[in-house]
Amino acid sequence: MNNTFHTIRDLLRFAVTRFNTEGLFFGHGSSNALDEAAYLILHTLKLPLDKIEPFFDARLLPHEVSAVLNVIERRSVGRVPAAYITQEAWLGEYRFYVDERVIVPRSFIAELIPEFFSPWVQNPAKVANILELCTGSGCLPIMLADAFGNAHVDTADISADALAVARRNVDDYDLQDRITLIESDLYTNVPDKKYDLIVTNPPYVNSGSMDKLPKEYLAEPQIALAGGEDGMDLVRTIVAGAKQRLTKNGVLIVEIGNERAFAEAAFPDLEMTWVSTSAGDDMVFLLTADQLP
Repeated sequence: MNNTFHTIRDLLRFAVTRFNTEGLFFGHGSSNALDEAAYLILHTLKLPLDKIEPFFDARLLPHEVSAVLNVIERRSVGRVPAAYITQEAWLGEYRFYVDERVIVPRSFIAELIPEFFSPWVQNPAKVANILELCTGSGCLPIMLADAFGNAHVDTADISADALAVARRNVDDYDLQDRITLIESDLYTNVPDKKYDLIVTNPPYVNSGSMDKLPKEYLAEPQIALAGGEDGMDLVRTIVAGAKQRLTKNGVLIVEIGNERAFAEAAFPDLEMTWVSTSAGDDMVFLLTADQLP
């Protein structure tokens, strides 16, 4: 088969056709077969990820062709998420190490951090303590620590495996002194102190949706996705315990994906603010300390 492919252009065409033929799902960074194929090829060949055109007609060595074909097969036949193949994922300009111990980083909260959750956080420089729950790979606490330069971030996850990945990423960003990793079932082992912000992207997929997840999502740790019958099991606990852990002017920020209807049904008496993201106004809600029960 290797004699069939000589250039990146050849492999790109083959990969796109293969991905489309296999009906792959794209929800881990790329939105289509072309972008994902280009990313995987460039990463495998150790080329700049944003510059494929100059290399379209570069002739490849046999071992390079074999390496790319192997990656295409893993993605097509195994339905392995691209991030697990490359062991990296990107949120904006931030790169994170990932493997099968954590879900692939993706969060609409990541869009809000560079804006410091304005206008609800009026003075980012005065944010001293942040709690992030369900950390996974550690992507959000790293972004929070980077944005809020005077804050210490406590971040918790029930999975020791996930925390091992998060530790690697915290170390990569040299934030060991500003991020504390805690093995905890939500608030159970969290320090008894007040936080200016509680931020979380918890498991929130309802049981009906869990049964319909594409194979790529089934490759991820299911504990990081499943949120119970209505998806709100962990969210209820997070909301119930937030007020006593927030400062007087503190804010709780929760990502719930496509579960707005379930969230509103679970908290009919709360005046949730739905924050605008690139996917609309249904993905992230916000509650101030005085709005919490």
